[in-house]
Amino acid sequence: MRPEPKPPALYALLYRAVLTRIDAERAHYLGALIIQICGWPLIGSIVRAACRPNSRLRVHALGQQFPSPFGLAAGFDKDARYVRGLANLGFGHVEVGTLTAITQPGNDKPRMFRLVRDRALINRMGFNNGGAEGATSRLRRIRSWKHRPVIGVNIGKSRVVDVDAATADYVQSTRILAPFADYLVVNVSSPNTPGLRGLQEIDQLRPLLTAVKKEAGSTPLLVKIAPDLTDAEVVKASELAVSLGLAGLIATNTTLSRSGLQTDARLVEQFGAGGLSGRPLQQRSLEVLKLVSSVVPENFCVISVGGVETAADVQQRLSAGATLVQGYTGFVYWGPGWARRINRELSRS
Repeated sequence: MRPEPKPPALYALLYRAVLTRIDAERAHYLGALIIQICGWPLIGSIVRAACRPNSRLRVHALGQQFPSPFGLAAGFDKDARYVRGLANLGFGHVEVGTLTAITQPGNDKPRMFRLVRDRALINRMGFNNGGAEGATSRLRRIRSWKHRPVIGVNIGKSRVVDVDAATADYVQSTRILAPFADYLVVNVSSPNTPGLRGLQEIDQLRPLLTAVKKEAGSTPLLVKIAPDLTDAEVVKASELAVSLGLAGLIATNTTLSRSGLQTDARLVEQFGAGGLSGRPLQQRSLEVLKLVSSVVPENFCVISVGGVETAADVQQRLSAGATLVQGYTGFVYWGPGWARRINRELSRS
């Protein structure tokens, strides 16, 4: 049995002594500011030289050359504002969003909560973003950069749009964003937009993905599913993605489950509704990955996300059938050197 992995001691001390005393969402934006500084020309060149993934880690998928199999999941950089800094820190790809066709502020605050003992987060952000049109100028500029990661764009349903009109809403986002994405992701699995997860039902998902794929044209299209689907539903969603000619599938989004947590149950209840991410999601995310991998062709791109913290976790996902691996919550608990550390350890294995 491998020893329990722990974040770097200095960062863990900083996190507990300082960052945990700040509202979780405010701490997120403070961290994002530091990442933005890592994108400044002089500082960025130094950071990039220190964090650049070893060339042996390159992966070819979705028609792109990924510098590393490890990337950053959607949710951190909702409006494509921090990509340069994130690339310099060593992420092989950055999935921006979730973006919606209509600008929206998201849910009321507070809407992000830490479960430090579990190295987890609960969020009910609600797709807060500046809208698809607002992101296009930044995405266009990013595509011209010499040093950039592969860019995924994650799209969701606008909150003010009825579920019955969801397909047209997704198609509108696709029309705006697909020309600027290396790959596009249909997010039907966030728990924080009313009615959204119902779109994972096959009879609703099929026409939605068919319409979006047609609009996306040559841009590779993936769908992101929830860990709370039953095993049978995971298999059906995977088979549907293959039958429609999608380029891949992302497993998984956050969970509604609160089982097995070390954090005091009364505190968890006080935090309220939202999707749980981080280490507690590790086992179910791995189970879903194995299920998906068992029913899709070998050349079908499967991106695994959920509870990934270490290079050993990344390697385990790759060995279980993942083409690429993403993290998000680990960035909060392991600090800015997280991607560099994972890439260094992967290159030694």
